[in-house]
This record gives sequence, structure tokens and C-alpha cells, in this order.
Amino acid sequence: MPSAREARDWARSGGLRGIGDSLYTPFSGIDGDEIDYDAYRALVRYCVGDLKHPMLWLTSGIAEWWSLTIDERKRLTEIAIEEARAIDPTVVIQACTAANSAKDAVELTLHAQEAGADIAYIQTPPMELHGGEGVLRFFQYVADRTDIALGLFNSPSSNYVMTPQEVARIAEAVPAVCATKEGAFRPYASKALHALAPDLVIWECDLIVYRAGWLQEGIVTGAQLGTCGYLYETPDDKRYTAYFQLIEAGDIPAAAAHAKASGIDRFSEDMGTWFTKYPGRPDYFTHWGAAFRYAASVMGLPMGDYAESRPPQWILPEEAKAQLRRAVENAGYARALAPTA
Repeated sequence: MPSAREARDWARSGGLRGIGDSLYTPFSGIDGDEIDYDAYRALVRYCVGDLKHPMLWLTSGIAEWWSLTIDERKRLTEIAIEEARAIDPTVVIQACTAANSAKDAVELTLHAQEAGADIAYIQTPPMELHGGEGVLRFFQYVADRTDIALGLFNSPSSNYVMTPQEVARIAEAVPAVCATKEGAFRPYASKALHALAPDLVIWECDLIVYRAGWLQEGIVTGAQLGTCGYLYETPDDKRYTAYFQLIEAGDIPAAAAHAKASGIDRFSEDMGTWFTKYPGRPDYFTHWGAAFRYAASVMGLPMGDYAESRPPQWILPEEAKAQLRRAVENAGYARALAPTA
């Protein structure tokens, strides 16, 4: 696990690599007040053992961090590290330590550091925020009290998206900050950010940039800093892994052809926008945990007995379930029970 001083060298030299699975939280009990930790353990084993994905992304947007208690987030981090490292000691652990106060973010970041995580990501604070200067002060506060590599998660779900200049200023002022997940789907900003902070590892959520050769140009990284790769392939059909191997090899025409022939492109289209859009607020980007869990359940992945999200997210409509089920079935991913589950 790299220290804050080692963070930049570690990240730029390949410390972050391959598919990083952002794990959902298996809820159980009345209103999802409990967590099915056995299901969570099985999910970790599935991603690291069966799929052999080299990175995990913990307690972030798909996990609905805002609905979890501090103790629950700590326990989920501990379990993931314990289970994953028992299978693959080299697995990279990315822990999201965003919180509604700087003190809570420090507590979670220190816990991730002590538990053995490799890097802690902090989403742009979603509370009342004084712009980029407020984010800078937030990160500086955390960095002054911890000794672990830090990453930014520049997500529109925070209601504030930083400019390339604001992100570059944080990277310049806080040496522990070595990577960023740019989640606003605005590649022009990622390109500008790379020019301002060339040592910062950038993952751009708009995947079109990878077919445009930006990985080969050094603008973005091939390491997926938090995606749901477990929904895009199965242990006996590693089409998503094959796609990114072609991208990393620079064979972009073959990668594009594979994405079309294998059904990857169609799967993304068939699922629609349920993962990130709530119809009652169409202009808002969200991480609708119930949608991810439902798609996973059709694939036979481990699940608690409460399928919906905790408040403040709404109930997933039947229309969404029908569309997600069709998408999973059309892709050939539907199964009764996944191997480790």
C-alpha cells in the first residue's frame, strides 16, 4: 500500500490497472435496514476469484455510500479486503471515503489506510460547498491527517462538477492526490486537465475516448477506477475483458468490431439510463443502486432479501425491471446462480 509520498509514482507506474469493480451493497431486512454480509463476501469472491478482475472500488456511488452508516462502511471495507486478498494478494483496493463532514472523511480514510486499502477516493463533497476552493480545503484537511494515496471522484451526483483548473489546483497543492475518476462525461475537460496536470492518472467515464486513442496518447489510463464490470461479462464469457485488452493493445478497430459482434454495445444501449437517471428528476445524474442490484440479480449474483435502495432513493419501477431483464437476457448473461454465489 503506497504512502502519500509514494502515491504519484505508484499510480503512474501501473499501480492502478485493469477492471475495477464498484460493488453494490446487498441490503436485507425491513426497509433494507440490515446488510447481508455473506452475500457481500460472495460478491467479492465472484469479482476477484471467478472473474479475476484486478481491482475493487468500495462503498462508493453504486454502494450508495450516503445511505450507509460509518460503521457499516468500515465493515464493508474490512470484509472486501479480507476476502479479496485471500484470493489475490495483489488485488488493488480502492475505498471511497466521501462523507458529509471533513472529520468523517478523515475517520473513514484513516480506517481504509489501516485496513490495507491502496487508495482512498473522495467524491466532490455533496453538501453546501464553496466551489473548487472548498473542495481544495476539504482535500487538504484529509491529506494533512492521513498517509495514503488519494483520488478524486468528480461526480455530477454531487451537484457540483469541478473545472479542469480546479482539479489541477488540488493536484498541485496536495501531493497525495494521484488519480481522478472524471464522471461528468465531458471528455474535453479531461483533455484540458491532462494538459494542466500531466502526472494525474485520469479515468474518463465517457468510454468513446478509448476508441479515439486517448489511452495511447497518454491522456487517460486503462485502469477502470470504478465501473460495474461484473455486469458486462461472466466467468465463461470474458467479452468485456477481451474488449479492454484490445483497447490497451492499441488495436482499436478490432476492439470496436468485438464490442459490436459480442453484444457489448447493444447491452449498453438495451439497458437504457436506469443506472444513472431517475425519471422524476431527468436532469440529475444519480447512482440508482436498486437498478444495479436488479440487473445483478438476473445474472444470479449474490443479493440480500431487500432489493430496493434505502432512502432517499425511490423504488425501482416495474418498467425499469422489465427493460433491465430484457437487456441481460438478450446479452446471454441471465443465469439462475453465479458460481461463487
